[in-house]
Amino acid sequence: METIEFIRVLDHEGRALADAAEAAGVDSGVPTCPGWRVRELVEHTGAVHRWARAFVAEGITERRPLAPVPQLDDPGLLDWFREGHRLLVETLASAPPGTDCFAFLPAPSPLAFWTRRQAHETAVHRYDAESAAGVEPAPVGTDFAVDGVDEILRGFHARERSRVRTEEPRLVRVRATDADDAVWTVRLSAGPPVTVRADTGEADCELSGPARTLYLALWNREPFPEVHGDQALAALWTERSAII
Repeated sequence: METIEFIRVLDHEGRALADAAEAAGVDSGVPTCPGWRVRELVEHTGAVHRWARAFVAEGITERRPLAPVPQLDDPGLLDWFREGHRLLVETLASAPPGTDCFAFLPAPSPLAFWTRRQAHETAVHRYDAESAAGVEPAPVGTDFAVDGVDEILRGFHARERSRVRTEEPRLVRVRATDADDAVWTVRLSAGPPVTVRADTGEADCELSGPARTLYLALWNREPFPEVHGDQALAALWTERSAII
């Protein structure tokens, strides 16, 4: 997907998140994020939006912590979220392609990284907000879901901090059944997972299903649609894959 496509997704998903949060009410629980209320969901996503925007807008080249969230009443919190989301979209849409700033996953450019990352960040939390509102969450597009699977497997869980590990080497296949060339092989060991986008032979466990369902399952929002082989490896993902 191109940068402009991610920006369009980010714009749509952020608006939908705010609408769902407003419909749910900020004191409602979030079923997909146990222990969170909608208030925490909005505060977290809004803080991340402002954090991401600052790197791009100010050309910050080293990691900085999230800024504290202001104490706001219910309508004020949603206004704050909407403003931050709008500013993020505008900043990413107007930033020069060669913008130099901090990024924490491999990407063609920092701008490409932030548009992709914030689109997925917002899409997953929009799903959370709609779940809290008690409505059927809208599906994401297949191409976007495939990209999200790629980001979490070859991006997030290629990092040293990934806790998805096994004492003995194991092989997990992830296969989207509704997209061409959407197959990943994940090699688990005592170190960080190593993932290639290919079918490299027999696996100990295969996780398969539509791309949009796999996307949410890998983010622990839904169960895996199909699990073939060693069920313990699917359980391992669920137990240890939370991003830290």
